[in-house]
Amino acid sequence: MQEENQHPEQDEISEAQDAGAAGSLDARIAELEAQLAEQQANVLYVKAEGENIRRRAAEDIDKARKFALEKFSSELLAVKDSLDAALVVENATVESYKSGVELTAKQLLSVFEKFHITEINPLGEKFDPNKHQAISMLESDQEPNSVISVLQKGYALNERVLRPALVTVAKAKS
Repeated sequence: MQEENQHPEQDEISEAQDAGAAGSLDARIAELEAQLAEQQANVLYVKAEGENIRRRAAEDIDKARKFALEKFSSELLAVKDSLDAALVVENATVESYKSGVELTAKQLLSVFEKFHITEINPLGEKFDPNKHQAISMLESDQEPNSVISVLQKGYALNERVLRPALVTVAKAKS
């Protein structure tokens, strides 16, 4: 006890240092808690923003699916209008119908070209099961496995087969 009483000034300094250290610790804790709260708010903001982006992307995909054929459909309306106009004509002749159908076919072909729909007409080509569907095989002087007649043309969209061509294929004579 004598040692404690011998330096009362040191005790006061030590207590002041302890109080100062406790105060700075409290300040540091408060600062770290504020940073933690700020970071938690940032995490919640980023999470909410991610959910919003995901939701908007899903809506955009849904709209793209819904309206993917909008341009194609609007182009086909002109072809439909031409067909309707042909049906309304009262004094039509075979020649006028023929010329109207030819014009309508040209309209349809231009729509096909615009949207990269190509015709598969493989007459004389080698049979390709990826593009052609064989209906029958006939003995022929032509090279075996070549297409000798096309019963129905096929169509491809951007080189992807929409409908294979229905064909008759040559087979070697017995």
